[in-house]
Amino acid sequence: MRHVGIRPKATFIVVLTALTSMVPAAAQLWPQRSVRIVVPIAAGSSPDVAARVFAQHLAARWGSTVVVENRPGADGVTGTISFATAHDDHALLFTGAAPISVYPLIEEKLPYNPARDVLPVSIAVETFGTISVPASFPIKSLSDLISFAHSRPGQLNWATGGGAFPILMAGFNKSAELDMSHVPYRDQNLALQDVAEGRIHVFATAMTAALPFVQAGKIRVLAVTNNRRSGMWPDVPTVAESGYPNIAFDGLLGVFASRDTPHDRRERIASDIQAIATEETVKSRLEANGQIIRGSTPAEFSAAIEDQRAKLSAIVRLIGNVPQ
Repeated sequence: MRHVGIRPKATFIVVLTALTSMVPAAAQLWPQRSVRIVVPIAAGSSPDVAARVFAQHLAARWGSTVVVENRPGADGVTGTISFATAHDDHALLFTGAAPISVYPLIEEKLPYNPARDVLPVSIAVETFGTISVPASFPIKSLSDLISFAHSRPGQLNWATGGGAFPILMAGFNKSAELDMSHVPYRDQNLALQDVAEGRIHVFATAMTAALPFVQAGKIRVLAVTNNRRSGMWPDVPTVAESGYPNIAFDGLLGVFASRDTPHDRRERIASDIQAIATEETVKSRLEANGQIIRGSTPAEFSAAIEDQRAKLSAIVRLIGNVPQ
C-alpha cells in the first residue's frame, strides 16, 4: 500500500527551506545588534520622554538592546545631521517632522537630503503645542492677549521652543498685527523660567515642557495649537476656536529610518509601533505627559508630514523671514 501523504510533505519542507534561503540574511534577522534611537533634543524634552517609553517596549519585542542617545544642538539640527550622515542601519531617529517640514525652510543648506536621507516610519505620539503667558498677567485668552499687546505696542516680547513654534508664533503675530519683539533662546528651560518670572511675556512650546510650570501655577496656557482640545486641559480652547485657524498645527512625533532602509523593514518597525500604541500602560504613561499615543504606516506618516510642510510654507510666505 502506498503512503501518498509522505512525499508531498517532504517536498513542501524542501521548497520552504529553499525559498527561505533565498531571502537575504539581513532581512531575516534584524536587529542583529543593539539599536540606537537618536533624539536630537535634550533629555526631558517631549521627544525624549516618548522615545524612552517606546525604546523600552521595542527592546522587549525585538529581544535586543535599544539605547536612547540624545544629540541636542542647533534646535535639533545637529542630531538630525549626525543621524542622516551616519547611514547606520541599526539607528533610528525619534523626533518631530522638523527634519523634513521645518529645517529646509530655515536652513539655507542642509548636509542631507530631506527626501532621501530621513525616511518616515511611523507616527508615535501627538504632542500638544501651547501658547502661554505669565500667570501674573491679567490675560485669560488669545483675544485678551491681542488687546493687551495692541495697547502696549513695542513693549511686549515673545519666545518659543524649537521645531515649528518660531514659525507658528511669527505667523500669529503677523495675522494679529502685533508689535512684539522676538527673544531667541538656546535653552527653552531658561526661557520657561523667564516666563514664570514675567521677563518673557508670551511663549509657545510643547505641553510636556510647559506642564511643570502650569502645575506650579507659574504660567497660564491660553490655547493649544492642535486641531482638538487636550483631554488634560479640556477648558483650554484651540487656536482655531480662538480665531486663528491658520496656525493650527498637530505636533507629531515619530520614528525615522536612514537612507536605503528596506521598505519591508520600515513596515515591520511601524507595525511594532502600532502594536505598542494599543497597550494601555503606554497610553496612560504618555497621556500623563500631555501626549496622545498614535501609530501609523510609513505612508500615513509621510502624508501627514507633507500636510505640515505645506502649512508651514504658507506661513513662511506670509511672514517673509523666519525668526532664528
